[in-house]
Amino acid sequence: MYAPLLANRYLTSRIIPFIAVAAVALCVALVIIVVSVMSGFLDMVRESGKTLIGDVVVSRDITGIPYYEELIRDIEALPEAEAASPIIETYGLLQMPYGTSDGGSSIETVQVWGIDPATLDRVTEYRGKLYWAKPTDEAARTMLPDDPRLDPMYQRQAEGFALATAEGQPGLVTGIEISPFNRRTTDGSYRTESPLGKQDAGFFLPNTSGATLTLVPVTDRGSLGGEKKRRFAIVNEFQSGVYQIDAQRVLAPIAVVQEMLRLDRAPIVSPDELDENGRPKVVGESPARATTIVVKAAAGVSPARLRDAVNACYSQFVDRKLGERGLRVLPPPMVSVATWEERLADLIGPVQKEREMMRILFSIVYVVCAALVLAIFWAIVQEKTRDIGILRAVGASRVGVLWIFLRYGLLIGVVGSMLGVLLAWGIVARLNDIHDLLGMPAATWLKVLAWVACAGGLALTVRGLVRASALHTVFWFFATVALVAIGVALTLHRGFLVWDPSVYYFSRIPTRIDLFTATTTMVGGIVFSVIGAAIPAARAADTDPVKSLRYE
Repeated sequence: MYAPLLANRYLTSRIIPFIAVAAVALCVALVIIVVSVMSGFLDMVRESGKTLIGDVVVSRDITGIPYYEELIRDIEALPEAEAASPIIETYGLLQMPYGTSDGGSSIETVQVWGIDPATLDRVTEYRGKLYWAKPTDEAARTMLPDDPRLDPMYQRQAEGFALATAEGQPGLVTGIEISPFNRRTTDGSYRTESPLGKQDAGFFLPNTSGATLTLVPVTDRGSLGGEKKRRFAIVNEFQSGVYQIDAQRVLAPIAVVQEMLRLDRAPIVSPDELDENGRPKVVGESPARATTIVVKAAAGVSPARLRDAVNACYSQFVDRKLGERGLRVLPPPMVSVATWEERLADLIGPVQKEREMMRILFSIVYVVCAALVLAIFWAIVQEKTRDIGILRAVGASRVGVLWIFLRYGLLIGVVGSMLGVLLAWGIVARLNDIHDLLGMPAATWLKVLAWVACAGGLALTVRGLVRASALHTVFWFFATVALVAIGVALTLHRGFLVWDPSVYYFSRIPTRIDLFTATTTMVGGIVFSVIGAAIPAARAADTDPVKSLRYE
């Protein structure tokens, strides 16, 4: 019965235990805040990286997958799949006029996706990725008054979804970072600015006659065909959430890209037979091809399960086509079928490794926590030597004394870890508000309060000198120095942004607590507090009652 009573008394009778609690709380909060932000960043990368990809990707580079329309029908018939869409993936050159008045142009190396907007929208909500679109009433209320999207002239969602102008000219939807005249502002939105840095509608999309796309077909044998050029209007821009995609990718109508790469339907002619007109005889038709098929999983179906179902579906598709007579073109026996995470392993993997590295590095904090508790408890045991001797003299066992200080360490670990979790939750939940405050000049009342606190600290320092109290003098002297530094910093502060959306791609700092990290860190703080208390507790248990009663 005496163990909990003494542990509680020791915890509340001195200030030093509260220092131990504060140390544990700060260590726990530090780990949770840092790893939670990293985990939130990883989640953002994962969600943004999944943009325009779907849950499972079927691909065969260069030569593509023939009869892909039939394959898509087979896939959509699976109970595991909800929708599928074909894509042509390739690389090309985009000659951009960039809205210049002197006829100048610039050539960009781009990743080209030939897409079918209607089916892609079913898989990845393509329509919602178009940047220049009419905002909802709720979104409009959060926009700045000068946001161009509030102007009907900039609302081009219909053209972007059709991949064509109102007159029917084929259109391109480019990544929003391709045009150098799109400037990302600190609220995460874009302005179309002239080279002089002023908002100018003449540099929208850009607002010119269009751009020239150059593609080079590749044959089944790996040889290059003649280059194909085509003029397109730029009808919209998309924002995926990943800079590398938005700065390189261009979306075009799939039929046009198939034609330019010679992946469209074409007759197959005999090399040695002629028809009645003396021309090579047509003996069949080469089907249109798609290099990629993106698939959306049905509700409740994991990407891995969908991948396995699509793999089996493709095997059945190949067997069926091989059984058909008269086919001149056969589907490839194998294609790549991967989940979106497997497909984006080179993007997601490094961020995951960085997060785990942060967890490992910050595990050192546990050692610091244990060392702080050990030092504080060693001092407490030293201070309580006579009390320990009395306990031992009246019959307390070594285990009983050991348990007092282990319970003491457990209480400090539990209280400190809980306070650390609450502190971390409060900071992470309001992290963007704190960041916004750092971006503005300090309030006048805060500056005045800081200097009033400085004056109070100075007065208490003088009081310590007058009373000849070294402790009060030294304590309040350093407190005054710290308050003066804070006052000067607030006075000179004009606002700065650590997380600038015009530099970092995500416009807001992640504000979700990583529950796994919070739980493991809390448990770690408790365990290492007990470990830190174990050595001083063992020293207390070994106390000789006779010697301790003589202790001065």
